[in-house]
Amino acid sequence: MHHIDAEAARRLLDYPGLVEALRAAHRADRMPETHRDIREDSAHNKFVSLLSWADGDVIAVKMVGVFPGNTALAPPQPSIQGLVVLFSGKTGAALLTADGAELTFRKTAADSALGADHLARHDARVLLVCGAGGLAPHVIEAHRTVRPGIGRVLLWNRNPARAEALAASLRIDAEVTAIADLDAALPQADVISCVTMAEQPIVRGILLKPGAHVDLIGAYLPHMRESDDETIRRAGQMFLDTRAFCERSGDVLEPLNRNIITREGLVADLFDLCTGRHPGRTSAGQITVYKNSGGGHLDLFTARHLLTRAG
Repeated sequence: MHHIDAEAARRLLDYPGLVEALRAAHRADRMPETHRDIREDSAHNKFVSLLSWADGDVIAVKMVGVFPGNTALAPPQPSIQGLVVLFSGKTGAALLTADGAELTFRKTAADSALGADHLARHDARVLLVCGAGGLAPHVIEAHRTVRPGIGRVLLWNRNPARAEALAASLRIDAEVTAIADLDAALPQADVISCVTMAEQPIVRGILLKPGAHVDLIGAYLPHMRESDDETIRRAGQMFLDTRAFCERSGDVLEPLNRNIITREGLVADLFDLCTGRHPGRTSAGQITVYKNSGGGHLDLFTARHLLTRAG
């Protein structure tokens, strides 16, 4: 049995390879059976367990804690920590264990990059990332993998010092700038990727330029929201990584409840996009919105790819 620590996961789960592995898994058009449980304590720390079972193939179990206060500890600890275990779907034998935080970061960023590859303009040049936590640098790397023309990256965070620290730490072939005025940055961006814990919208649709692509990652609970109603209204439809879990997010649930969009307006998920059932972006001026809801099936696809890479 293999154990893949964080360093090995970083080496083996390169974004070009992982994005293509996720694309191939979705082209196969088979959604594994998936279950999720989230527990929260009085301090709003969360523990998430996910199980995904591809019948006759593999079973993935992820156990991960989300403890936002960890970064303020002395010494600081990652806010996301956990473990992924991959089992044989034929015998039940354990095949692989992997660092849960690194695998989660990478499958999440690759999920959004695969969506952007179908939905963002091919000539995208400016990426705006809202949020400066552990996922932010992964999102930058993944989006630049599928849109290598991105030469300017804008970073915004509610705490400007964190955006400035992230900007200073990045060593990439692009102009990276920490910005304080999000409203001023939104009209400049070709791709906006949100990795926040926002409970009130931060993306104002009225400010989006024609052709912008909005990638919503952070709002994973019904009371959380990263985009406002005008964002959804201007897009007129939404794309999803999976229909199975999308209504757990306020970014989908609230527009549905307020009739900003209908269920028919949830036009395609990654299975539809990767198999060609939906063409994705259809015009240069179209505003596209993609909700990255995650799910255990993506952990399964990623862990299966990792097992292949590990030999």
